[in-house]
Amino acid sequence: MAEHKRIVIVGGGAAGFFAAIAAAEALQAGMVAGTGAGGTVTLYEATAHLLAKVRISGGGRCNVTHACFEPRELVQKYPRGGRELIGAFSRWQPRDTLAWFAARGVTLKAESDGRMFPVTDDSATIVECLQRAAAAAGVRVVTSTGVRTLTRREQDFALELTSGETVCADRVLIATGGNKSSAGLLIAQAVGHAVEPAVPSLFTFNIARDARLEGLAGVAVERVETSVRGTKLKEQGPLLVTHWGVSGPGILKLSAWGARELATMDYKFTLIVNYSPGHTRETLVKELAAAREKNLKKQVTTWSPIAGVPQRFWERLVVAAGIGATTPWTNVGNAALANLAAQVCSAEFAVSGKSTNKDEFVTCGGVRLREVDFRTMESRLCPGLHFAGEVLDVDGVTGGFNFQAAWTTGWLAGRAMAGADGA
Repeated sequence: MAEHKRIVIVGGGAAGFFAAIAAAEALQAGMVAGTGAGGTVTLYEATAHLLAKVRISGGGRCNVTHACFEPRELVQKYPRGGRELIGAFSRWQPRDTLAWFAARGVTLKAESDGRMFPVTDDSATIVECLQRAAAAAGVRVVTSTGVRTLTRREQDFALELTSGETVCADRVLIATGGNKSSAGLLIAQAVGHAVEPAVPSLFTFNIARDARLEGLAGVAVERVETSVRGTKLKEQGPLLVTHWGVSGPGILKLSAWGARELATMDYKFTLIVNYSPGHTRETLVKELAAAREKNLKKQVTTWSPIAGVPQRFWERLVVAAGIGATTPWTNVGNAALANLAAQVCSAEFAVSGKSTNKDEFVTCGGVRLREVDFRTMESRLCPGLHFAGEVLDVDGVTGGFNFQAAWTTGWLAGRAMAGADGA
């Protein structure tokens, strides 16, 4: 007779919920097909808030995934974990995520940059869908109850809950996120796993008192190239001026790839921005000289020859180059032109810190990847224990890639725990 499985999920975020649903649906399917005796799936969330990151991501719209359907291209978006995810994405990738939500009444749309959101533009649509699917599959959800310790016994696991109760399980999934205080990381270490130190990823840069940025919060430049002096770090994408410095995809991608390196600098470094990535200082000087000849009587600040640079921002760059706000092009000498080209192509900013912890949705670090079987997300050190989501040393750049890693690893773990797909 088939075994009645007791499955426990630790963590009520994206990966935990998706794993719980996958496991419970697989158990149901096994019972219907007569190939399994079913089982129970219980999800424990230490806080009172389920799917907290899903609710607030994408400005409350929820960037569910990214319209990238080729696994080898997709893994290029993961500073850590890309190699391990190639096989995982061949089994569950964004196309499968779209189909999964569509089958449950939620349609996703792709924006011009590839990010995918629910057509409602409301994260509640995703949260409610996951909660309905979990309820329909028979998942028992327990909030305000975490797991304090996990003990591997001869035949099963004993889990001590924060409520004081002890529960038993045949299979356990740790999906508690990547925060360095995560109980899941402590549990992983207790059973012998190495944990890569957690440092922030996907954070914004703090820049104090720079006249080029003051009063421009909310102004965006469509496409810039960002780099960090003294490193090989370089990225492209939109830049957004904030009240405390700069953000936007061009900054967030840089922070993801440089997560460990920037942490060793204590987040104090020189950021270099090229607002016209197709140009060097030399090529831009020639273009600015040509613009000067065609617009001799116009004031430099009233017209920007640089595509994608907003007028208000252009005015700041002109003044930063030492050119008076009312100066006509005819009065701009070659030395001033070179200064202006430098402000556009290699503007330097002194970064003095990063965004505060409440804004950091992603961490770099977690359970060491070579200690996990990415076919089943099962521990190679502790049979029956699985991991999914950010508790692993996996993280992606901004754009829906971190949620996709959560859906993929959660689905693989859930199916494996239920004994589906021969796992």
